[in-house]
Amino acid sequence: MNVYRYEENPLVTPASIKPHKEGFEVIGAFNAGITTFNGEVIMLLRVAERPVSEDHHTVKSPVFNPETNKLEILSFSLNDPRYDFSDPRVINQQGSDQFSYLTSLSYLRIARSRDGRNFTIDEDPFIYPSTNLETFGIEDPRITKIGAVYYIYFSAISKNGVGEVLVSTEDFKTYEHLGMIFAPENKDVLIFPEKINGKYYALHRPVPKSTGAPEIWIAESDNLLYWGNHRHLIGLRENKWDNGRIGGGAVPIKTEKGWLELYHGASKESRYCMGAVLLDLEDPSKVLARSDAPILEPEADYEVQGFFGNVVFSCGVLVEGDVVKMYYGVADTSMACAELSLQEILDSLVYEKSVISR
Repeated sequence: MNVYRYEENPLVTPASIKPHKEGFEVIGAFNAGITTFNGEVIMLLRVAERPVSEDHHTVKSPVFNPETNKLEILSFSLNDPRYDFSDPRVINQQGSDQFSYLTSLSYLRIARSRDGRNFTIDEDPFIYPSTNLETFGIEDPRITKIGAVYYIYFSAISKNGVGEVLVSTEDFKTYEHLGMIFAPENKDVLIFPEKINGKYYALHRPVPKSTGAPEIWIAESDNLLYWGNHRHLIGLRENKWDNGRIGGGAVPIKTEKGWLELYHGASKESRYCMGAVLLDLEDPSKVLARSDAPILEPEADYEVQGFFGNVVFSCGVLVEGDVVKMYYGVADTSMACAELSLQEILDSLVYEKSVISR
């Protein structure tokens, strides 16, 4: 696969952004939803900020309080035996696989560009936590334009779990909060950009706790708010690059051969790559073909080294003819862009035996 990484990469870094809150530092500007508006490329960044700790033996956790509409800062001693601090992103209770608190709070902020390479970042957040389902932050937005409306959906995190929230905007100045559309534990939602046989479709990634694995499902809706007819779409593959977890990446791309979904897959060692799956145009619950090998994997220094290394994670692409401009988060730290050939991606797919035999 021929991949052209922009010379300007990384395009946006934490150093590019002034913290929203005094006494905080920006540690990540990544996993952005992508679209175009009024001749500009809109990069809706996930910005992660954490409170600066002057005491090296203390870890702080920011929590949004919806009753006061303010952030509260909790402090934890590294010597407290009740907690596990081995993962810099979370504070876990010892002996539990459920995190208790996050060490940063994420929100969504707009970066704008005329050329798709050089971005300016808005001074203020566009979407900030505002409800009791968003107290630990909001993450990893995607954007689907349907008609004149841009639908933005993102992971909302609280003690109740991680679910997917939907908002809509027509001007990227104001937005309407439409509520949670996929309850915990669920994330990596992708809404198709048009109705298919009278139905809206979405991909999502539930995380089963008793049996099953973090894999991609498909659902349908009459109104974008209430989703049903959930069906398993694709799963993990042992001894391949996506044997740990998978989830939707970019909004599905309509091609003559089918709906092309560029998804992320992680190995059991948490190395995140991007791959592709082709779905039937008339019935996207039918899988036609899938990547045998990644189409993009962490190789550049800025993809391998960072807050959480060996990660390429795309939440949006722009397609211009045969050129797929994949904007992607690198190492949970910054944003980059690479160009791939749409035809090369399609040609690289391995078709299902049932499709070949038709």
